[in-house]
Amino acid sequence: MNREPGTISALPDKDVSVNPERGDQAESIATLKGEVATVVYHNPESQYLVARLKSPREPGQVTVVGNLGRIVPGETVELSGTWQEHPKFGRQFQAVSCVQTLPATLNGIRRYLASGMMRGVGPALAERLVQAFGAAVLDHLDNDPEKLLEIEGIGLKKLETIKASWQEQREIRSLILFLQSHDVPPTYAGRIFKRYGANSLEKLRENPYDLVYEIKGIGFKTADNMALKLGFPPDSPYRLEALILYTLFQFSEQGHLFCPREELLARAAKTLEDVDPAGLEQALRVLEERKRVRILDLPAQEISQAVFPSHFYSWESEIATRLVNLHEHPAPLAKDRIEKLLPGLERELNMQLSDEQRQAVSGALKHKVMVITGGPGTGKTTITRIIIQALKRFGLKIKLAAPTGRAAKRLAEATGFQACTVHRLLGFGQGGEFSHNEESKLKAGLLLVDEASMLDCHLFVNLLRALPLTCRLILVGDVNQLPSVGPGNILADLLNSRTLPSYWLYRIFRQAKQSMIVVNAHRINNGELPLPSPDEPPRADFFWTKLEDSQKVQDMILKTVSRRIPEVYGLDPVRDVQVLTPMHKGLVGTNELNRLLQDLLNPRGREFKFGMRVFRTGDRVLQTRNDYEKEVFNGDLGWVKKVDQEEGKVLVDFEGHGVQYEQSELDELSLAYAISVHKSQGSEYPAVVMPLLTQHYILLQRNLIYTGLTRARRLAVIFGSHKALSIGIKNVGGTRRYTNLKYRLREAFSSPV
Repeated sequence: MNREPGTISALPDKDVSVNPERGDQAESIATLKGEVATVVYHNPESQYLVARLKSPREPGQVTVVGNLGRIVPGETVELSGTWQEHPKFGRQFQAVSCVQTLPATLNGIRRYLASGMMRGVGPALAERLVQAFGAAVLDHLDNDPEKLLEIEGIGLKKLETIKASWQEQREIRSLILFLQSHDVPPTYAGRIFKRYGANSLEKLRENPYDLVYEIKGIGFKTADNMALKLGFPPDSPYRLEALILYTLFQFSEQGHLFCPREELLARAAKTLEDVDPAGLEQALRVLEERKRVRILDLPAQEISQAVFPSHFYSWESEIATRLVNLHEHPAPLAKDRIEKLLPGLERELNMQLSDEQRQAVSGALKHKVMVITGGPGTGKTTITRIIIQALKRFGLKIKLAAPTGRAAKRLAEATGFQACTVHRLLGFGQGGEFSHNEESKLKAGLLLVDEASMLDCHLFVNLLRALPLTCRLILVGDVNQLPSVGPGNILADLLNSRTLPSYWLYRIFRQAKQSMIVVNAHRINNGELPLPSPDEPPRADFFWTKLEDSQKVQDMILKTVSRRIPEVYGLDPVRDVQVLTPMHKGLVGTNELNRLLQDLLNPRGREFKFGMRVFRTGDRVLQTRNDYEKEVFNGDLGWVKKVDQEEGKVLVDFEGHGVQYEQSELDELSLAYAISVHKSQGSEYPAVVMPLLTQHYILLQRNLIYTGLTRARRLAVIFGSHKALSIGIKNVGGTRRYTNLKYRLREAFSSPV
């Protein structure tokens, strides 16, 4: 193996201050050499890390911080940077560059192998390898890996895993050396290799700007710095085209399907201040000629020109066309049977439908495609149950789905029919493709999708591709909730187009009116402040405690979750109580609350440390990204069932679906005692506790507060000021999404219905 060092350079993450102990100026560059003892924290997105270093020149362990990519315990590193005095954490070394070498000492090798760097090797196996081979273990990995079969616990299958992982490390180091030779910070070498594999060097030489939209976490400036140091000229067409596409994709991450042309060019020019506006215009024309973007006049939206990523433009057009074809394809039911069926079903199911509910059920039996929307307490679940029972009498094969696992489980419990996630229904595979598609249709006479406000453009177009024209499609959701995380605003666009049969449920039923959760959700949606509950605990289901100080709010959340709710309402604080907060940082952000709640609610579980995070058996955890191989998706909630410290693995139960994580995969998980409101979509909890402070003003919006409140079934508690709640309830203007589906539908249908 090539044992030469690679150099990792980075800019300081924070301002550097004067070290009072030494009197050095912050600008004085110092060097520090030593062995990495532990990596306390590593952010895979920003590559910022905090590590402890053992250096012969310094007493004890030195804290090192900086955007250094991934370094591994046991490695020897030589750092350049500055000393600083952090007001909270004390003396630190702010590193701006790092030279890495493989470990030379036995302790270093042991930590290196046990770090999770190699799949299949945990702390216990690393210990056995070092005991058997000493420092020669790295040479065996290079030249004679079959020698490892002598070690207990290593069979042929595990050996292949270890060999493949070690080979990856060798190739990544070769990539690092290439980047180093061009004075390029190789911070993202691992991600580049994961995307391009053995073709990484060829891809970088050809066009490094492709990294911007092919590798998550690499922004335009990172790729631009890399390209310039690799010799690409500042006026390279690749550069300006990548800048426009990157700006467009950034806009789409806010949920938009297009960006107004003037705003797009202005945003792009702001990224590169010395850019030639004429060059940007030319680059945009080239992108249009190459069909990477589509430019459209949108007079109906008072937008002179809109720029779409080409696939977004195609998806919107395809959605409109497929909905027309599905809606108009004949699959009638006998009208006289429908009229006779409903009264008998109501008696049989012991239901008394309101007039608007009866109209919605009748519409579902008459129309091929329809939409039902309404807030809490308006009877969406009742309608869903009776529609399914009615269509079952006609012999239709029924499929039920929802965007998340939690929502699918609730749908199954409410209807008595099997339900699954939309991804699972369509058979999403490891390659990113759906097994049910245009060529392999679903076998269904009815598909009902609940929580339809969470459907984004990509998922919806793939859903429509999989439906046979004879299938009925019913979408049920609350249009006033937060829209999908992904681009698009499907449910709102379908309703606002007024082209498909749609039923709006407004009446709150008497039983629901007794719930202040329901009453206040509708008040908030109408722009009104919530009312206090007229009952006393434990009958009261809504509380708003007016607090502004963050520390006091944090204290109240901890007491309420750990003591008051369990004592008064008899709810399990781990299983039944969910803290929802608008932000991740700060005293009442998810990061700090999760740390504190874990120590309060689950202090003694068998634990596994991963950077600054600790996972314990019994912890509630959240999947933070889609993992199609494991069949777990962003927002899925689970519980840690087993921690294997020897193998470096964690087993998580997601509603009966067991998923095992290697140590290197644990950045896909986060603690979930407190989660963001966005991550709670599609879920319900017996109790919800929600802080709302003026410091959250950027995210305070009516639909966010409404969504958070409607996640609660039995109890909702808000801690926050009158001002913060007023700001959020009044803020409805920040929720607009740039889409064109509403108008596409109006064009596709010959006349509105």
